Parts: sequence; structure tokens; C-alpha cells
Amino acid sequence: MRNNLTPHLIAATALATAFSAALTVAASADDKPTEKCYGVALKGQNDCAAGAGTSCAGTSKKNYQGNAWKLVPKGTCEATVTPTGKGSLSPVASR
Repeated sequence: MRNNLTPHLIAATALATAFSAALTVAASADDKPTEKCYGVALKGQNDCAAGAGTSCAGTSKKNYQGNAWKLVPKGTCEATVTPTGKGSLSPVASR
């Protein structure tokens, strides 16, 4: 008599292995050094600090808002050029 549970166990094991691998890749990506870069986020795509009257992530009111930051790979912020200027490691005056 054939065990009908075996195919299900194989599928569940494969799914669990794939999920575990995906989590490992995501954790590895998060371990890379980053820095807060002000003035480079598009409207509604900032990671935080979007000024008075906002609640944080995703609340910037305009593109490249100077008081809203986005996490970028360490060492790349000040080399990032936007239509309104370069990225900054500290908040910048309204652009």
C-alpha cells in the first residue's frame, strides 16, 4: 500500500527550504552598511524624517524633499545627484 502522505511531505519540505533560503538572502542584504541620505527620496518613498506634520516613512510631500531621508549604501549619499542637487548626510533647506 502506497503512503499518500509522502508527496505532501516532500512538497512541504521543498517549500520550507525555499522560504528559509529567501529569508537568509534578505537578512544578508540588510547586513550591508547604509547611511541616511537627505533630499534624494521621491514623493512618498522616504524612509523617515519628513518634517513637521508627517508621521515618518512614506510621508514626504514632494520629490527630493530636503528634510526627508532614504537609506542608501554607505558612501554613496553625497555622490547621488538629483534634479534639485546632491544628496546630503544632514537635512537640507527646502528645495
